[in-house]
Amino acid sequence: MLSAFAAVFSFVVFSAAGRDREVYKSMDAGTLSSIEIVDSMADTIDSAATAAVSALDGETPETVTVSNEETTTLLERTLFTVTQYETPVTMYTSDTVNVRNGAGKDYDKVGKLKWGTETTVYGETDNGWYEVVYDDATAFIMGDYMVTELPSIPYLFVGDSRTVQMKMAVGTTDKAYIAQIGEGYSYFKNTVLSEIPSYAGSGTSMIINFGVNDLGNASKYIKLVNNNIDDWINAGITVYYAAVTPVGEGASVTNAQIESFNARLQSELDERVNWIDGYSYLTQTGFSTPDGLHYSADTYRSLYSYYISVINQV
Repeated sequence: MLSAFAAVFSFVVFSAAGRDREVYKSMDAGTLSSIEIVDSMADTIDSAATAAVSALDGETPETVTVSNEETTTLLERTLFTVTQYETPVTMYTSDTVNVRNGAGKDYDKVGKLKWGTETTVYGETDNGWYEVVYDDATAFIMGDYMVTELPSIPYLFVGDSRTVQMKMAVGTTDKAYIAQIGEGYSYFKNTVLSEIPSYAGSGTSMIINFGVNDLGNASKYIKLVNNNIDDWINAGITVYYAAVTPVGEGASVTNAQIESFNARLQSELDERVNWIDGYSYLTQTGFSTPDGLHYSADTYRSLYSYYISVINQV
């Protein structure tokens, strides 16, 4: 602050002094006494101080000019043109997608739509985006995430109480769940199989997680999955079997039994079924369980993230 004051003060003093010096030169010798000259210079200094303070307070006097050199960066935005539809059309988001105020990733995000959102489209751009209305304003969505028919759900989880609780911990934005507490092979065969086509289709990743309630049914699970894998693959579904994950103290089953079940399924399931080894993941990273069988919300979220990371690698 002091250095700024000094700089402005010096500038004003020298400017004023230079102006007064020209006035003095125009006067005849002896016109001003030495005392008058001193008084005049004192007035000049006082004026300079006042001007300097005003400049620092934002009230820049006419005698002071402060300039700052700034480097201006011009943002280059994607150029596009929009072709309006004669009649707006209905489309659906095929994934969770950003909504932007221009047709390009270099435009600002103004919102987000979840999977399966029905959207009215008013036109399309020459670079593959769709024009929509979002919060009463014109906006744009990348065409890669818009389809004309309601798409299949990206992720379908089927299982028992552990799947129910994962749903509670993770949510359902772009996911569906077919799961019941305490269920196993019979529920999978008699209920889940008939419901899968209602949710899953081309592009769906289906994650199966049964077994902890009936570890003795390994052979039945293997047969059931292998008998239906052709139908699922033909429907465009990518199938995953998630290993039964470990238990803690107080559970009615042991980790040794779980390991035996997992080994059977991993070795005997059709090779088109992708194996997700959540058992090893939780064993290595740790888990929290209030009753030995079920997990804390944080553990379910961690396990879900692991599932998705495996799916994204396939």
